[in-house]
Amino acid sequence: MDMRRIGSLEVSVIGLGTNNFGFFMEADAVPAVVDAALEAGINFFDTADSYLESESRLAAALGSRRDEVVIGTKFGSPVDGGAGGASPAYVRTAVERSLAELGTDRIDLYQLHRPDDATPITDTLGALDDLVREGKVREIGCSNFSAAQLREAEAAAAGGARFVTVQNQWNLLQRDDEPEAVVEAERLGIGYLPYYPLASGLLSGKYTRGEEAPAGTRLVHFGERGGGMLSDRNFDVVEAATAWAAERGHSVLELALAWLAAQPVVASVIAGATKPEQVRANAAAAGWVLTPDEVAEVDALAPPA
Repeated sequence: MDMRRIGSLEVSVIGLGTNNFGFFMEADAVPAVVDAALEAGINFFDTADSYLESESRLAAALGSRRDEVVIGTKFGSPVDGGAGGASPAYVRTAVERSLAELGTDRIDLYQLHRPDDATPITDTLGALDDLVREGKVREIGCSNFSAAQLREAEAAAAGGARFVTVQNQWNLLQRDDEPEAVVEAERLGIGYLPYYPLASGLLSGKYTRGEEAPAGTRLVHFGERGGGMLSDRNFDVVEAATAWAAERGHSVLELALAWLAAQPVVASVIAGATKPEQVRANAAAAGWVLTPDEVAEVDALAPPA
């Protein structure tokens, strides 16, 4: 598994997103997924305090292996009906809660889950810098930030802890970040962590044009037409990408992950899984290294909407 750096951390190019651990899985199914990830060479596990029991279930599954992995978690989204946010007082409350849930003395990558318009970013960064100085957090990142917000945060860091990652939605079907946020992250030297790399499963091959989404899948929870994802335009792209990958002996899932891994700005592709075989399939994509010409061909198959 290729390893890449974000700040002082070294992470696997394919990471494991664990929101499924809280939202879509039973507790006793989690250890097998974590075991499969470690066996496949994945060392980066991404969670959040708002993913129900995800943090505690990840901690239980890792057990004594905590020091073998890099744990990223997030704060800022509402938890247990609370307001969330990024005020210094809330940052302090949130980090202590996550440390307890994760059963650890430090968080490797602590990420602001979403911008907080009510709190100046300078105040949030100051609180996060304190946590880094205290050793409770190693590196900090953000999520769902625009290019303008990345620039503002970089200017506000002023020699203290700075965001070393941005975690936004990016996949072959959803490329809105490319003109601005991706470019800005690369300019600032910020590692990009794409979430929903399989477009909530549409790029996994499990959906078929004209058929109902399989029961229990993520897009079912998005309501009518999978929140707009089950469109003819998207199926056109999926079918073209599936054929292109098959000609080269690969699946569309492997292509979706390999295409992101081929982007220079990407540090780790955050891919979720509910079963060990899904983890192994995700990890296998790391072995397919696309050439620049191949990336360009795939770009042409999936032009931005």
